[in-house]
Amino acid sequence: MAVWIQAQQLQGDALHQMQSLYGQHFPIEVRHYLAQWIEGQLWDSVELENPQDELKAKRLLDSLVQELQRKAEHQVGEDGFLLKIKLGHYASQLKSTYDRCPLELVRCIKHILHSEQRLVQEANNASFPIGSLSQRHQQINQTFEELRVSTQETENELRKLQHNQEYFIIQYQENLRIQAQLSSLSAVPAEERTQRETSLQAKRATVEAWLTREANTLQKYRLDLAEKHQKTLGQLRKQQTLILDEELIQWKRRQQLAGNGGPTEGGLDVLQSWCEKLADLIWQNRQQIRRAEHLTQQLPLPGPMEELLTKLNSDITDIISALVTSTFIIEKQPPQVLKTQTKFAATVRLLVGGKLNVHMNPPQVKAVIVSEQQAKALLKNESTRNDSSGEILNNNCVMEYHRTTGTLSAHFRNMSLKRIKRSDRRGAESVTEEKFTVMFESQFSVGGNELVFHVKTLSLPVVVIVHGSQDNNATATVLWDNAFAEPGRVPFVVPDKVLWPQLCEALDMKYKAEMHSARGLCDDNLVFLAQKAFSSASINPEDYRSMTMSWAQFNRESLPGRNFTFWQWFDGVMELMKKHLKPHWNDGAILGFVNKQQAQDMLMSKPNGTFLLRFSDSEIGGITIAWVAENPNKAGTVLYYPPRSKQSVFGPIHEPMHGSPHPVDGYVKPQIKQVVPEFTTPNPEPSSGNPTYMDQAPSPSVAHPINFAIFPPIDPMMDADGEFDLEDTMDVARHVEELLRRPMANQWDGQQS
Repeated sequence: MAVWIQAQQLQGDALHQMQSLYGQHFPIEVRHYLAQWIEGQLWDSVELENPQDELKAKRLLDSLVQELQRKAEHQVGEDGFLLKIKLGHYASQLKSTYDRCPLELVRCIKHILHSEQRLVQEANNASFPIGSLSQRHQQINQTFEELRVSTQETENELRKLQHNQEYFIIQYQENLRIQAQLSSLSAVPAEERTQRETSLQAKRATVEAWLTREANTLQKYRLDLAEKHQKTLGQLRKQQTLILDEELIQWKRRQQLAGNGGPTEGGLDVLQSWCEKLADLIWQNRQQIRRAEHLTQQLPLPGPMEELLTKLNSDITDIISALVTSTFIIEKQPPQVLKTQTKFAATVRLLVGGKLNVHMNPPQVKAVIVSEQQAKALLKNESTRNDSSGEILNNNCVMEYHRTTGTLSAHFRNMSLKRIKRSDRRGAESVTEEKFTVMFESQFSVGGNELVFHVKTLSLPVVVIVHGSQDNNATATVLWDNAFAEPGRVPFVVPDKVLWPQLCEALDMKYKAEMHSARGLCDDNLVFLAQKAFSSASINPEDYRSMTMSWAQFNRESLPGRNFTFWQWFDGVMELMKKHLKPHWNDGAILGFVNKQQAQDMLMSKPNGTFLLRFSDSEIGGITIAWVAENPNKAGTVLYYPPRSKQSVFGPIHEPMHGSPHPVDGYVKPQIKQVVPEFTTPNPEPSSGNPTYMDQAPSPSVAHPINFAIFPPIDPMMDADGEFDLEDTMDVARHVEELLRRPMANQWDGQQS
């Protein structure tokens, strides 16, 4: 349906061109209401010049008419009445127009789709591939077409069997009438009796011979029909496995990676259309098998039919049970770091709800939080003494059917975890490593209470916290689980060790998501992280490819000489960038992942005043400024490393100058407006080996010897290692702001402007 959605957004001449594609030959209303179905068919597989493909075209025409009729039947209410009549009219119109030339319908629709794609491509100035469906999707759609044909064939065979059986029963009744007539001949005179008896016996012999032959024929029909149903069921099971165990599992995996910042999962509407087709075909075959059972009971014949039909009925029930229970999914996951007493939301959806008429008796869904051990027991169908590990407020919701989208879903908008019951922890495990899950459960009746299913689905792992200070460690648990969980695992088992490249991929995904940027972690950044993680000095990326990192190294054991873990340091960097320096990271103004020695090596050969920003090694969320200065009291010309023009670096962030002439040398002369007395200190005497940060720089034309310097400890915003403390800086800024609010006479007496 993606093409039609984009086509509706066309403007001007492109919109008029698109509208001109439609008319009596193919109404635009048909395109609109059957958009998803039309785009899902293999129109390009029909060769217009090949007469042998006329049968394919005829099937597509019949399917189009059936879809229109089905769409018309589902219209209810005052508004739906007119649409029902209109769609029914279009179905009849298309049938009469193209019944004798179905290839022309295919030609018409192919032209419309290709033209729409061309118009959309031109409007977006981007490529939109005509064969946009993947090979897997084409295979799935082709199998659905084969299943539709085989289901229609068995329907025709079943009707033929029913007709033959009804005629057989009539002839059987005729044979009984003849036998009754023979029995009544005893009261007839002997001469007349002999003549009539001979005639009736001959007639009876003929009928009985026919009945014998027809009984064998009926039994063969029944066995052939059961064999066809068996083949169809095998194909249905294979198609369902492909959709549920591959496509749906891949969607769930994408949903899990989206929790780490991966691309949004998408594709759920396509999955629903497939699941609805499955449900429709399975239900049709189930009804056929039920009718075949009724025919067998109506006319029992010797043979294995009863056992075959019982087996088929059991198999089809298992297939539809697997479909219903597997398509009860969580469309919107609850937050994976869940704080108590905080409102959160989630959405569950039944992908076959509209097709099986579950919405006719809207089911209620209940949400409960369970521990990892309880989740394991639930998957083994073991009963647990306590159904939940906490109390969730507003945890009941009725599923609603949205007719416009055809979805049946329940939206939990105001849930809140009131309390949590923790289990005994193992070894060094902390509360932020303990995993829970939100379980959603409901009960559906299908086919007018003919089948009742109790369904459950588990959310992604949830880490419960009670204070914001636990958030970073809880996020580490979630990131590790989302990145390295395997499909079909026992809840919630993850590997204790992973290869370094695997972890790099997860960290890069998370970092880009937090920065909302395509600029992630480059190879040099990852080497820096590897050096920090493994306490290594190697700068060769290949040295780390086969190395593994354990969960303990990631977020349980502190880095050597520090009081924080690798993840805590990395998370601090992300918080710093996200809250304060995101634009400067995204435009490349911050190198960041550089150690002290690398910074010195980079700057040693650079001109006076060159500086760079790197992340602090010793402080979580700190940033260090390193620069080149010619002496302790003068900082030289300000240059950025790596070399870029001053305007390209600072242009986007400095205030525009008004009323000042453009300086000849590109530098603005300093003009001190005010002096804050509480933050002024006498100028220190120059001393060797302890350079000082200076607020002014000399003219760039003056050459001086070059020294490397880092912010010294005498600066109130620096620690002993020359690290920039962002929180202290903010405190200073607030204090200055407070001073500036005081009356000028009291504050600035005796000061020179």
